Amino acid sequence: MSAAAIESAWRTHWARLLAVLVRRFRDVDLAEECLQDAFAAAAAAWAGAAPANPPAWLLTTAHRRALDIKRRRATAARKAHLVMEDDTMEPEAPFDTAQIADERLALISLCCHPALSPEARIALTLRLVGGLTTAEIARLFFVAEPTMAARLTRAKQKIAAARIPFALPSPGELRERLGGVMAVVYLIFTEGYAPSSGARIVRDELCAEAIRLARLLCEIAPGEREAAGLLALMLLHHARREARADAAGGVVLLRDQDRGLWRADEIDEGRRLLDRAGDEGSYALQAAIAAAHVAPETDWARIAALYARLEAVTPSPAVRLNRAIAVAEAEGPAAGLALLEGLDAALGASPSLPVTRAELLVRLGRRAEALPHYDAAIARTTLDAERDFLKRRRTAAALA
Repeated sequence: MSAAAIESAWRTHWARLLAVLVRRFRDVDLAEECLQDAFAAAAAAWAGAAPANPPAWLLTTAHRRALDIKRRRATAARKAHLVMEDDTMEPEAPFDTAQIADERLALISLCCHPALSPEARIALTLRLVGGLTTAEIARLFFVAEPTMAARLTRAKQKIAAARIPFALPSPGELRERLGGVMAVVYLIFTEGYAPSSGARIVRDELCAEAIRLARLLCEIAPGEREAAGLLALMLLHHARREARADAAGGVVLLRDQDRGLWRADEIDEGRRLLDRAGDEGSYALQAAIAAAHVAPETDWARIAALYARLEAVTPSPAVRLNRAIAVAEAEGPAAGLALLEGLDAALGASPSLPVTRAELLVRLGRRAEALPHYDAAIARTTLDAERDFLKRRRTAAALA
């Protein structure tokens, strides 16, 4: 009972509570430490039943813990005849979370400050806003966990040393930071839509958090077309979540999905947002591709053409890989296979490239050649359901 309640509170309230504590105490490390302590205390305190207002309980507990730490620091400083830069103590008071403004956008803005490197911005936002563990972020970046822990520590130290303010960005600052903020939000969504490891095909809570953050971006920057494109892209993908796995949790390909399980309201909203976004920016083009995938009839030639435009705007190995898949559907597997040449160095750690090669080779009747590519994909995947799916595909190819 308590474990489920704590997990739900973590998913739903972590970022908002952390944002409130960072604003109040102006110390990221202190806020994170005390909120983690509050969740640890909840494991014992909620053994019988969760409180009527879990986020208020957590925030009050974390606030008291932070005040205790600040008092001890102030006492130690006075004994050492030091002057604290900020030894003021706010009165302890109960919290009503219904009256707390949603300050997560300010937290994202802090994490995405231009003083931080792009890698630090993404990692810090995934940790502080997305609530991912250091291990999960390390897997996402294909680095060792201690390396990622050190990167996060350096980023927080830089925030403290540079006295980066915790505040909603001005319109000018927002325009400067929007690209970085959107990249972070989309990476959070990607970890939910295509998890880096584990037993679940979709992590709904991360997708929902990213969509929530994208809505905040659209509210604060209503004229930014790429923000609308990002939200459209995520909605059009997330609308298929209930159809992407079978009853046993196995992978269901797009062509085999039950369209009756797709969320028509989210698809409609995504299309309306796409009309507002146009089809010039990177996110808008990806949203146009996602919209074409959920059309009544799949126009692969249009999808391939959209991927070609996307590659011109945002050239990357991942875009080329997806373009190859679309070209294979529109022009045949040989044409798609040719587009995969030269991608091995850039996508060497991903299972996507070898499985795409394997599938196209099977379609060309070259099943024996496909088997080692299936083996490579199986060895690289860290998602349980995907590994099982690839094993079934390899067996089918071997027996055909």
